Amino acid sequence: MGRETRAWVRMPSGKRLDLLDPTPLDWEDTDLALGLARTYRWGGHSRWNLPLSVAQHSITVMLLRRAMASTPLAPEVELRELIHDGDEGLIGFDCLSPLKPFLGERFQQLSQRLQDAVFQRYGLQRWPAQEFILHKRADRVAAASEAVHVVGWSEEEVRRTLKIVERPLEHDPLLAQYGGTAWEPWPPLLAQQRFLEELQRLVAACR
Repeated sequence: MGRETRAWVRMPSGKRLDLLDPTPLDWEDTDLALGLARTYRWGGHSRWNLPLSVAQHSITVMLLRRAMASTPLAPEVELRELIHDGDEGLIGFDCLSPLKPFLGERFQQLSQRLQDAVFQRYGLQRWPAQEFILHKRADRVAAASEAVHVVGWSEEEVRRTLKIVERPLEHDPLLAQYGGTAWEPWPPLLAQQRFLEELQRLVAACR
């Protein structure tokens, strides 16, 4: 019991989140955006001056999913893509995929509870089966592209070592909307701002 009573985190907004028993009222949108902007993919490794945030990755996945669709996506679909890693922003940790089995079932349950609370806050259901397949494809394309352009793996290593079958993109899907240098990780405050803008836009569109 002693350990469980220490599972609290204080959000920058002043709200308090119990990681073991989260509710949708335990954070503000700004807290989630900042948490994702300060949580890094690929174990924080990068060949750039900054690591890649989960916030930037989330926007990339949303844009890739949009590009895959033959018709405009509903706001709820885009919102689900944007917050698909929301639990990582609350816990401040993006585990490398091959390590997840070593963390055990209890960690998976904790992550799922957090993600359920995120979806509940924004009025979303869990993934429909077909939509989840399309999401995973967009997520893996983003991962393959990040592995090459952000971390420095070769395309062959992505296939053979990382076991990602999707091909990396040449063109950074963020450039058309945000400009800048292709594949360069954003500073945390910029990532927070851009994620928050997308979040607020989609939440308003879903009402």
